[in-house]
Amino acid sequence: MPQLRVGDIVNGVVRNIKEYGAFIDFAGTSGLLHISEISNVFIKDINAFLKIGQSVEVKIIGIDVAKGRISLSMKQLKNS
Repeated sequence: MPQLRVGDIVNGVVRNIKEYGAFIDFAGTSGLLHISEISNVFIKDINAFLKIGQSVEVKIIGIDVAKGRISLSMKQLKNS
């Protein structure tokens, strides 16, 4: 994992979409943007908000080094 910290804002690209969230590639790694962290409004269909290949700006909200997982948020960018 590159030198990343919780609170960092990064630009990435949507690489995969599942019903529970989207996987975003950025800075030589990837993270999960959970559906609940996309918007303050309820999202029934994630595909109405994101498309594969789309560029997005996200905030790192969690890093689990042991499991190699990074949690991301778009919603928290709007709230800050």
